[in-house]
Amino acid sequence: MSLVDTIMLGRLPNSALAMASAALAQVLFNTLCFGVGGVLLGLDTLISQALGAREQTQANRWLLHGLVMAVALSAVLLALFGFGPGLMRLMPVDKQILNVAIPAMQGLNYGTLPLLLYFTLRRYLQATNHGRPIAIALISANLVNAAGDWLLIFGHRWTLLGHVFAVPAFGVVGSSWSTSFARFYLMVVLAVAMWWLDRKHQYGLRGVSRTIELQHLRRLFLLGAPAGASIFVEIGIFALVTSLIASFGSHALAGHEVALQCASTTFMVPFAISSATSVRVGHAIGRMRTGAATVANAAAAGWSGIGAGAAFMLAASLVMLTMPEHIARIFTPDKGVIAAAVPLLVIASGFQFFDGIQINATGALRGAGNTTTGLLTQLVCYWVIGMPLGYLLGFKMHMGAAGLWWGLLIALTGAAIVLGTAWHRTLRTL
Repeated sequence: MSLVDTIMLGRLPNSALAMASAALAQVLFNTLCFGVGGVLLGLDTLISQALGAREQTQANRWLLHGLVMAVALSAVLLALFGFGPGLMRLMPVDKQILNVAIPAMQGLNYGTLPLLLYFTLRRYLQATNHGRPIAIALISANLVNAAGDWLLIFGHRWTLLGHVFAVPAFGVVGSSWSTSFARFYLMVVLAVAMWWLDRKHQYGLRGVSRTIELQHLRRLFLLGAPAGASIFVEIGIFALVTSLIASFGSHALAGHEVALQCASTTFMVPFAISSATSVRVGHAIGRMRTGAATVANAAAAGWSGIGAGAAFMLAASLVMLTMPEHIARIFTPDKGVIAAAVPLLVIASGFQFFDGIQINATGALRGAGNTTTGLLTQLVCYWVIGMPLGYLLGFKMHMGAAGLWWGLLIALTGAAIVLGTAWHRTLRTL
């Protein structure tokens, strides 16, 4: 959705300002929302291991507690976003960018609860091997978002049966409203799919006990919190890099947004594979409880996920390396933005492969119930090593945005090596 938003905003008259404002709003919203909401990733382990051990009722109970947790986390996020505008005003960023980014982030906030409820429902569906409803929901939601962008970003006027209808141009803010509506649509589609699948396969969701147990919520939080913190650490470094690049001006920030959208979009493929990897490893470990599987099954699930994610990202890196200018032109005709984006796309091509390894190794570890190794690894690689080096290159050695991106490349390379090794060692302890 962010990719389509950015491409459409790149067609506005002052595209650099629009893209820069959207970049700031999206990265700040995503850092908080996916960091706090990442607690729900603990459901991958709990639901998939329960299903692997043929404990359907227990899996249903975890879904119920996941939905309760999603509502509670949404309340926390709404409170945090309430302080957002005041804190953003303190950032050393061009006031023109802030004046657009703040209402855009508030527009994204409308989709917080639907997004976390969708996130919870998705964990259950993918653990029960129902990927098709998720794919249908995502593809159609992107079409809904694209239509909303067309309607709300540019504004339109038409006559029907003698009556004039007009929708004003809301620009970046309209794009954020469209995204929030699409996320509400996502939640509704998955809820309907879950109701239909429960009737068809008799999962027993309608008969599950409605009693909420604090020990279940506590276990979910303790398992999911490190996973959420890991996402917060990873997205947080991109948020900090975005904020620092904002001090270089709108063209530098818009170029960064182009490269970031490309890297984020390719990342979604290994991120999805990491969910599948987590589920398959969890299934294998659940079957090990009943003697129906061995460590070899868990190892095969983990390594094939890591290999698939790395292979896709290697192909993505070749595309970014060989045609960065063509990719940048898809987003905007602004030559200043294109010139700022090209070197960052080349650097991004260097860390694609390692990004594919680290996220899928994290998924494999999560399926095995290990959510702390990923957090500790990313804390050290991103914030202790990558960020200081990026700041040194970007500001002290005057490499600008490219220097900060070199810090990201170093961080992701280190994380891939450490997490791949951690998964190898984990297999010895299963």
